[in-house]
Amino acid sequence: MLELFDTHIHLDRLPTTDLASEFEQAREQGISSFLIPGIVPSNWDCLTALAAEYTGVFLAPGVHPLAAASWSPQVEERLLQLLAHPAVVAIGEIGLDRKLATPLELQEQVFRAQLRLAVAAGRPLLLHCRGLLARSLEIFQEEQGGRVGGILHAFSGSVEMAKMALRLNLALGFGGGITWPEARRAPEVLRSLPATAFVLESDAPDQSPAPYRHERNRPQWLALIARRCAELRQCSLEEVATQTTTNARRILNLPSP
Repeated sequence: MLELFDTHIHLDRLPTTDLASEFEQAREQGISSFLIPGIVPSNWDCLTALAAEYTGVFLAPGVHPLAAASWSPQVEERLLQLLAHPAVVAIGEIGLDRKLATPLELQEQVFRAQLRLAVAAGRPLLLHCRGLLARSLEIFQEEQGGRVGGILHAFSGSVEMAKMALRLNLALGFGGGITWPEARRAPEVLRSLPATAFVLESDAPDQSPAPYRHERNRPQWLALIARRCAELRQCSLEEVATQTTTNARRILNLPSP
């Protein structure tokens, strides 16, 4: 049976009252592990509750650039405390976003603070970089130089930017966008990568894969993303599942199951 690892899924934001059913349907498709990124500090307790209730759930609490104004010494201390939780394996999702109203100067300050915290704790990161990929990687290099690495979420850059990310010990996350008919750059990048350099992510409830692009994304649809990656790399679905799960566990410092 397939074993897939969803490295970016907002289980706390799924539009359902029957999360147990969503888990069951995902597991029927071979999805056995889930990594939930944090966005706002007020929701971190919800993440730990989900990890306590469901097996195979790991956490990456952090402050998303949209919530940068919430950063404070108290939030930093709370995040540091959370790193001792057994389900917390990374800090995320953090980074920069050009489309937000949040001032970029503030985004950068909070991004740097969390990078330093990750280095001090020896934890990998989930990076959110929309419209500011080059600047995000520049800051990432300045603050930690690849010492802890992590996953570059929803990668949409060029082959050249992908090579830069790999030099910084970052794997690239591919989600629903890789299945869209008009996708050009992401498939090119995916085909160019070494097998150890990419992971799968649903980003549910966002970024639904074709043919469900105009519906709210569901956990089970990660299998469609895996199949498309197998087609693009001209290998079997089993190879993609095994390799990306191995990659995710290595990046997140998780033992083999």
